[in-house]
Amino acid sequence: MNKVVTNADEAIKDIQDGAVLMLGGFGLCGLPENCIAALVRKNVKGLTCISNNAGVDDFGIGLMLKQRQVKKMISSYVGENAEFERQLLTGELEVELIPQGTLATRCMAAGYGMPAIFTPAGIGTEVAVGKEVRNFNGKDYLMEMAFNADFAIVKAWKGDAAGNLIYRSTARNFNPVMAMAGKITIAEVEELVPTGELDPNYIHTPGIYVHRIFQGKDYEKRIEKRTVRSAE
Repeated sequence: MNKVVTNADEAIKDIQDGAVLMLGGFGLCGLPENCIAALVRKNVKGLTCISNNAGVDDFGIGLMLKQRQVKKMISSYVGENAEFERQLLTGELEVELIPQGTLATRCMAAGYGMPAIFTPAGIGTEVAVGKEVRNFNGKDYLMEMAFNADFAIVKAWKGDAAGNLIYRSTARNFNPVMAMAGKITIAEVEELVPTGELDPNYIHTPGIYVHRIFQGKDYEKRIEKRTVRSAE
């Protein structure tokens, strides 16, 4: 089955106001830059975004926050975005902060068809308020629900027309678990090849999880915090 679409605008054309989106990436690495730009152009509103972090003010999800497209952020880290902070403090933005491992496992649970997970992370903290706690073998565990996302939007290094994906280095972060978890998964890739050209031994996300794929362009691949050794 050929899952190739022309570009990001075609890939996200049916994302409507109020949708729940998963967006891959960690910091500014492995972001679906083309799809985010297309969402900004479409100016879809009232979004719930599930992502490890919220980008920075002028890049990644930060572009969507700047345009007031995001109603709620579900993240584990948001410390690099001043606009996010402003919207949070003024009550313009709903925020659910959760432990990073819990975020990843709730994605994985959705991909595996599991309704919930039990984790010790968050026990005895504000994270646990209003949630069910169960005791297993003398230890308390918090019940966390699997995510229920309308779309998962991911970025990979290589992909084929059947939707098989290979990630490269650090960009293999939240992208694989999110690719499994969306009702509809959209993948943008740096290089799109014919089906059968990828070595099956190196495929990270099987095409069965991917519904649409396209070859992106003009990737900035920004570095969030550049640290270099002095000339000395």
